[in-house]
Amino acid sequence: MGSSSLLRAAVLAVALLLLADSGEAFFDLFSIFRPRSDSDYFPFDGSPEQAKRKPKIEQEEDGAAPATATGLTKVPLLGAPSKAALDTIVLPVDDSAGHAGSWTIVSENSGVSAMHLAVMRHGKAIMFDTSTTGRSLMRLPMNNCRADPRAKREGTMDCWAHAVEFDYSTGALRSLKTATDTWCSSGAFDADGNLIQTGGYFEGDKAVRRLDACDTCDWREYPNSFAEGRWYATQQVLPDGRFIVFGGRRAFSYEFVPQPGMTNGQSIKFPLLRETTDDVENNLYPFVNLLPDGNLFVFANDRSVVFDHRTGKVVRELPKLAGGGRNHPASAMSAMLPLDLRNLTRGADPEPEVIVCGGALKTAFRLGENNTYQPTLRDCARINLGKIDAVWAVEAMPVGRVMGDLLVLPTGDLLMLNGAAKGSSGWGFARQPILSPILYSPRHPEGSRFRPLAASTVARMYHSTSAVLPDATVLVAGGNTNAAYNFSGVDFPTEVRVERFAPPYLSRELTGNRAVIDVASVPAGGMRYGTKFTFRFHTPVAAVEWGDVRVTMYAPPFTTHGYSMNQRLLVLPVAGFSAQGQMYELTVDTPRKPELAPPGYYLVYVVSKDVPSEAAWVKIQ
Repeated sequence: MGSSSLLRAAVLAVALLLLADSGEAFFDLFSIFRPRSDSDYFPFDGSPEQAKRKPKIEQEEDGAAPATATGLTKVPLLGAPSKAALDTIVLPVDDSAGHAGSWTIVSENSGVSAMHLAVMRHGKAIMFDTSTTGRSLMRLPMNNCRADPRAKREGTMDCWAHAVEFDYSTGALRSLKTATDTWCSSGAFDADGNLIQTGGYFEGDKAVRRLDACDTCDWREYPNSFAEGRWYATQQVLPDGRFIVFGGRRAFSYEFVPQPGMTNGQSIKFPLLRETTDDVENNLYPFVNLLPDGNLFVFANDRSVVFDHRTGKVVRELPKLAGGGRNHPASAMSAMLPLDLRNLTRGADPEPEVIVCGGALKTAFRLGENNTYQPTLRDCARINLGKIDAVWAVEAMPVGRVMGDLLVLPTGDLLMLNGAAKGSSGWGFARQPILSPILYSPRHPEGSRFRPLAASTVARMYHSTSAVLPDATVLVAGGNTNAAYNFSGVDFPTEVRVERFAPPYLSRELTGNRAVIDVASVPAGGMRYGTKFTFRFHTPVAAVEWGDVRVTMYAPPFTTHGYSMNQRLLVLPVAGFSAQGQMYELTVDTPRKPELAPPGYYLVYVVSKDVPSEAAWVKIQ
């Protein structure tokens, strides 16, 4: 029996033993509300018998670095690809509109597989996973190891890094030290562009962490901040700069993130989460969006509401999205479509639209435990929350997808990438990785919105991530369907390569006259709400006109498990445009209130003839 089969057998055996001990039926409706032990989530109990059956991990792999190594260690030799690894989905490229994008490898070894990814304003991406998977490929300095709270021997130190700072321009790495376990956690940026990160597993489930945007900063952690554990929760920034966190395993509630060193006395019940849970918890990592009126859109499993966080009341229940589960482990993709502030009557808000694409049948995770992989959902649904009688408008994607990422590009189009065509989220619970990204153009008429693009060669399913970069390319990283860093003897080895995808708008044919922002002209004080904002840009070859130009501002998200928290793109009204040859002065109207754009740092792009410039980091306050 192969190592992956042994792993799956161990998971199933533990589950069956627990059920046998309890005397309960295979599915007891009421057991889903009871606290679970670690063995429900953990494939190994640490016994010698199970340890003998573990797949080889980094230190045991042929060609691995010795235990005395420091810094980045060698990627172990990969075994021959399995039949499952070769069974991939590549869609026919639609090149009818020209160039279909291109892929490059940025790094062969990121040291840590990027389960979580966030792009910070100092030119670095933060990648991290979990201490639960054991050894990574990056060692901490020997004088900066972390105490391992789960070790049987007191005083045991963990000297493997579980987070890195990645320079996406050079590929350089710097190890970061996480004291508590960040497994399946959440995050967002504060008003100063610092990463505020919440929850996780075991000793980290009630933690709040902070990482400032600097080249020497490291995590500051506050382990006992929440009243309830926040494992697989969603964090949303609010108009006043505070954060609210929804859900987590067995946490049918929400909390506001407390100030550093403070502890919440209690959580606040959120009935939708209890009502939408099921035997495999298909409502984890709920989709949350801040709406222009200050309310929150919250989607869990197959239901959604509009929630007023100021009063603690649900103000509107929306139609059910039938067909299957949409949140982890069914893991659909979701985003809010761009908020276009142009052509609004004075004081009016844009009508917000949310899109949810793909996912899995609610039985997919259970069947995955038995090596059965169901086809994923192909539907892609939009709802206009500005309509009183809002309903889901559904169309079909070229291929069903689970665990995919959905990024809003600077042009206002959306990019679907990563994921699988069969199965669900979970360790080894999916098959048929989808290598083809798809461009979704929300402004196109129905029937012409999906465009398959150039395929990657790297399979990225569970625990993979992606992020839009300031240069308008997309960073793609991570992918680990295993319970440790495994590079041979498994269907899908741990992925530490980092890619960059250049969307079609960066083709050579289009970028010859790409706009260039004069960074020195960008006001150092940033934007103020409801005012004018003026800066300059130039074009290298040919002149452009007012009608050729759009300005967009993008809130960089925190991405994990197929969901980019706090992602939003705004299209700003151009209030003034003057040309001096091929140098232009551009004035835009800034968002008039923080409900449209919460305080913080945004990437501001000049989109000229549908080609985005490199962005300038701009703070709005």
